[in-house]
Amino acid sequence: MVPAVAHLTVAADDADHDEVWRRQLAGLVESGLKTEWRQRAYTSEQVNQIVARLRQIPREDYASKLKVAGFTATPYHPPEGVELEQSCSTCMYFERHREFCNLPELALPVRPEWSCVLWRI
Repeated sequence: MVPAVAHLTVAADDADHDEVWRRQLAGLVESGLKTEWRQRAYTSEQVNQIVARLRQIPREDYASKLKVAGFTATPYHPPEGVELEQSCSTCMYFERHREFCNLPELALPVRPEWSCVLWRI
């Protein structure tokens, strides 16, 4: 059973809040949470399907968001021989100074080395 991540009520721009939230999410991601990381979303249709699924998840259900978005605790290395690793730190949705995923359907504090199937450059 996956532990629930409590709903946090501190202002979203509070750095301490983000760090507490990030640690709670890391506990899920790094403890072996089974996610849908294998099917990468490279086409607009695939991205739209995943985003539509994320929109159906209640805002506070972080474990389900992590599962559907296919989060992993390490960067993804495409088997196609492409040398660019896919990590949050190289994604267009990553806010570097805040270490935050600003994709509206996720809107989560993340770690730079994490990855998800919605990665974009």
